Amino acid sequence: FWMVAKEGSIVKACEKLHLSQPTISNQLKALEQSIGKRLFQKSGRNLVMTEMGQIVFRFADEIFTVGQDLQHFLSGQSQESTHRQRLTIGITDSFPKTVSFRILEPLIAIHDYYRFVCLEDDDLDGLLIRLSQYELDLVLADAPVAPQSKIKAYNHLLGSSRISFLATPDLAAKYRDDFPYCLKDAPILLPSDTTALRRELEAYFTQLDLYPHIIGEFDDMALMKVFGQRGTGIFTVPSVIAEDVCHNLRVECIGEAADDVRSSFYAISMQRRIRQETIMHLIERARKHLF
Repeated sequence: FWMVAKEGSIVKACEKLHLSQPTISNQLKALEQSIGKRLFQKSGRNLVMTEMGQIVFRFADEIFTVGQDLQHFLSGQSQESTHRQRLTIGITDSFPKTVSFRILEPLIAIHDYYRFVCLEDDDLDGLLIRLSQYELDLVLADAPVAPQSKIKAYNHLLGSSRISFLATPDLAAKYRDDFPYCLKDAPILLPSDTTALRRELEAYFTQLDLYPHIIGEFDDMALMKVFGQRGTGIFTVPSVIAEDVCHNLRVECIGEAADDVRSSFYAISMQRRIRQETIMHLIERARKHLF
């Protein structure tokens, strides 16, 4: 089953395992009968895993990883068992990197037991598909799953933060007075119009009848900060990390948006109630200590 799942077809698995097609087919059939559910379905000439197949494959992958670790240990390649559980987390590009670090930081303390993998994508829908296929354990996003989404996933609100406007010392000295009206015609760097934060900021500017001079728009918030650090324009970050950003980039805060203009952060899972203890700890810690 594990080899067929990896190779995508029984023919390719036969070549790897040096077994005949009837042998593998009969073993797959016996496994499916013992589980009581289909593990594969046909897609053209290939086999693709069903939802149950995806779940079984992840367990099978862990089983073979443990076996390899045991072999390494017994052959003297390691002084101790190296097996650690893998936690795979999808993160949208618009999710601030410092917020990601603060949420996932507790995993560093338990690195003997967990190895975490962070995968970024500018498309939340793409991450949700991978989540639904059990390639990801969790998704971190700055927008919830839309009600009309074809993927049935569940939002877990981590918290929200006010928005701070930051700039280099020279720009801050020029535009700090009379905030927020000082932003009128000011050079500004904004998140792309596909982000939830951009929509919040647009509504805020319209409400105040402010029309800043937009220098650039960014999907990647880290890149926006680089441009901001170089003095090309005023940029925004969630206030929860503003102090860290000011210290690291040597920039200054010129003001905060109104309290109702906020950036929200979500953990998204396939389960309404998360049962994995480590993920639940990350969520509760972020809610209690970060937000």
